[in-house]
Amino acid sequence: MQVLAGKLVSFTMFILLVPSFVSSIDEDNNDNIKKVISHKLMFEITLHGFLLWAAMGFLMPIGILAIRMSNGEECGRKLQIIFYVHAVSQILSVLLATTGAIMSIKNFNNSFNNHHQRLGVALYGIIWLQALTGILRPWRGCKGRTVWFFAHWLLGTTVCVLGVISIYTGLGAYYDKTSKSTKLWTIAFTVEITVIVLIYLFQDKWVHIQNQGVPVRPSEEHGSIGNEKGTDK
Repeated sequence: MQVLAGKLVSFTMFILLVPSFVSSIDEDNNDNIKKVISHKLMFEITLHGFLLWAAMGFLMPIGILAIRMSNGEECGRKLQIIFYVHAVSQILSVLLATTGAIMSIKNFNNSFNNHHQRLGVALYGIIWLQALTGILRPWRGCKGRTVWFFAHWLLGTTVCVLGVISIYTGLGAYYDKTSKSTKLWTIAFTVEITVIVLIYLFQDKWVHIQNQGVPVRPSEEHGSIGNEKGTDK
């Protein structure tokens, strides 16, 4: 009788402990799943940020600096190389930005409740509009070339400005999502943009700065003075 009572107590304890044991296993599994999802989401966010930086913060400015090198260039071969550098960098920029947009739509919660997401939608649309104007480029000297050039320049400038703002707001969104400091990345990107802007400003003045050290022959100097007097009359 005592043996039967002992077995009954053991069986009762087993019945009571099994649910709690199973529950603890389920909780551990859920925690592991959350950790896996968290690591996966972190990788996707980081990759999204890298793609957009490569597109908007590197390739797009490189293409703009390259095409500005064509100003005053007379060598046909150099002009062709410069154009290809500009075109390839812009195409890659559009492809990388589109990949980042697809990742955002597919993997992230797009509630559009922050500036980064709203700005991103506008930016993706303008990027493709800019690419379309590049494809429909009329030949130099054709009717409408002036209007096209202004539109292409305006869209390109808008894309660059919005792209830089998008990267800064993206760094802020990354901090809000992960609580990880982005101060180092913000400083590094600011230094990069500063260098690009300085190069952009110096491009038009570089030849003029170099010519300041070239001595002017007296005949050329008198000729330039005479021309200035002639224009004053």
